[in-house]
Amino acid sequence: MGKKVVKFGGSSLASAEQFKKVGAIVLSDPDRRYVVPSAPGKRNKNDTKVTDMLYDCYAAAANGENFDGKLKAIRLRYQEIIDGLGIDLSLQLEFEEIRQNFLNHIGSDYAASRGEYLNGRIMAAYLGYEFIDAASVIYFRQDGQFDSEKTEAILSQRLANTEYAVIPGFYGAYPNGAIHTFSRGGSDITGSIVSRAAKADVYENWTDVSGFLIADPRIIDDPKRIDVITYKELRELAYMGATVLHEDAIFPVRQAGIPINIRNTNEPDDPGTMIVATTCRQPKYTITGIAGKKGFVSINIEKDQMNTEIGFGERVLRCFADNGISFEHMPSGIDTMTIVVHQDEFEEKEQQVLSGIQMLAKPDHVEVETDLALIAVVGRGMRSTRGTAGRIFSSLAHQRVNVRMIDQGSSELNIIIGVAQEDFERAIKGIYDIFVTARL
Repeated sequence: MGKKVVKFGGSSLASAEQFKKVGAIVLSDPDRRYVVPSAPGKRNKNDTKVTDMLYDCYAAAANGENFDGKLKAIRLRYQEIIDGLGIDLSLQLEFEEIRQNFLNHIGSDYAASRGEYLNGRIMAAYLGYEFIDAASVIYFRQDGQFDSEKTEAILSQRLANTEYAVIPGFYGAYPNGAIHTFSRGGSDITGSIVSRAAKADVYENWTDVSGFLIADPRIIDDPKRIDVITYKELRELAYMGATVLHEDAIFPVRQAGIPINIRNTNEPDDPGTMIVATTCRQPKYTITGIAGKKGFVSINIEKDQMNTEIGFGERVLRCFADNGISFEHMPSGIDTMTIVVHQDEFEEKEQQVLSGIQMLAKPDHVEVETDLALIAVVGRGMRSTRGTAGRIFSSLAHQRVNVRMIDQGSSELNIIIGVAQEDFERAIKGIYDIFVTARL
């Protein structure tokens, strides 16, 4: 018998109707043995996530205000799900305990974690699975860092003796038992940790999209799905703003060699996207994906015979480091180098950085170019395909987009292009058209 860990996001568990879809998915495959639920998300665009309701309720309690009305609203959300599922379950004792802990000002991490905890209680009752409180198997050190070794030892032992279980996402406990949460979206991380401890065959991450898309659907109408993507490709795209999965969720399963399958709760027959360590499968298109961000600035530095001056680059970068600014990219030529940084970070320390460069590096000329957007074109297929860069620049010329910067990684896995922010959407459309639309 195989093992699958299945994590469901907030939109997948926002209502009794969504819960029923999740139950059907879990019970349709006996290999889906460990379920990691999020807190209920929005039922519609004007709704409020339960986690946000809990934060708001606890803030009222912490300020000494009457929070009974806010807590009742949260309780009604869960009761609506329980009634809709027709299960025999009371959360009265849990809500009494929550109310007392709020009065005792137990902390906002505890408050936020109750969304997943209560949803886990309902999920376990609905499926007939054992409930395992994440606080009893997922641990943080006193400094707030995740305690991987202790968690692995205790959780793997617990799961070895448990055939089917629900483990709430998003939180764990300090050594003294106090609740601590991961950052927002942390249920993805819990699912990954459980997958590693269970030695799962697959970690299925169910959400409201059918996997990763080649490009942002807000820019491209109905973009094609990515069937298979490697962890390295995913890292490049996530860094440039493509978000489906919490970034920290990748590492536990990557270490264990467990693939992640991004699936759509509302389209359960859709195969979604497989995220793997490596694959011999060539992508359908030369590129795997396109992603980008706005809000960059480039500092272009010129100096004759720069390449012969030992330590020149180090002195320039020290000016940024001394002002707490990290650089994003650094393309260079024989007598030129360009530092690309986030514009909002740079603006605050602009004059300190520029005067530092003049003092330490003594350049011939410094020019600042603002309002840049960076676009990453990522794909393992680019390594073995001639003329990829040429096709990218041909597509941009066709769209009348001026390229301000080019930076290609040594892995040949990605090409970064800098364009004016006003050309951002047009550039992405041009690249998508030449690699994807032209192939259809």
